[in-house]
Amino acid sequence: MPEPLHIVHFPHPVLRTRSRPVELLDENLRRTVRGMFELMYAARGIGLAANQVGLPFRFFILNLTADPEQPEHEQVFINPEIVKRHSSDEAEEGCLSLPGLYAPVQRAKRIRTKSYDLEGNLVETEADGLLARAIQHEIDHLDGKLFIDYLGLLTRAKIAGRLRQFEKDYAAAQSSGLLAATESLQAYVDEIRKGQGVPEPVLPPRLPATVERPSESRQELS
Repeated sequence: MPEPLHIVHFPHPVLRTRSRPVELLDENLRRTVRGMFELMYAARGIGLAANQVGLPFRFFILNLTADPEQPEHEQVFINPEIVKRHSSDEAEEGCLSLPGLYAPVQRAKRIRTKSYDLEGNLVETEADGLLARAIQHEIDHLDGKLFIDYLGLLTRAKIAGRLRQFEKDYAAAQSSGLLAATESLQAYVDEIRKGQGVPEPVLPPRLPATVERPSESRQELS
C-alpha cells in the first residue's frame, strides 16, 4: 500500500530524478496539490515541488505568505518553463528536503515563465525578487537539482558535516526498516514515472490549519 503523502529528505533518490511532464489534469492531481499545500504549511515553507513528495512529475506549488489563511496567494505551476532571465542576485535559501540548512545562492534576479494552472490555462508570469527565486528553486527540483549544487567549495566544505548527518539519518531509517533500500525507492519512482498521470494520493491526517510565518531571512523555499 502506498505511504501517505509526505516530504522526503536528502538523499532520497527522487530528489535527483528529472520529472516528466504532467499529461492529465484530473482529480488525483487536484487532491495531490491540496495535500501538498497542507504539508507545506505544516512545515512552514513557501514552496513545494512534486519530487519532494515522491512524485516525479513537473508541477510545484507556492504561497509566498506561508499562511494557510491567505489561500488567495496560492499558486500552482504545471509543466513550467523559464523563457527569459535578467541580471543576477544572491540571497539565502533553504529547503524542506534539507531542513535547517541555509546558504547563499546566485540566481537570475528577474525571470519570465510559462506554465499551466489546474484548469489547463496557459499562464505567463513576470517575476522578480522572492517570487523569481522561489520559481527557479522549484524548477530545479523538477530537474533533479538542489540548491546545494550551486555552492562554492568553501561553502560546501562548511556544510559538509550537515550533509553527512542527513546521509546518516537516511541510512539509519533504512536499517531500522522505516525506509526502503535506495534501489527499491528508485524502482518505485521509475515505475510511477512511466504512468500517464499522477497516482491517487494517500493523504495524511488533517494537519494544523495555521502556522507561524517564517522570518524573511529564513524562509524555506521548498
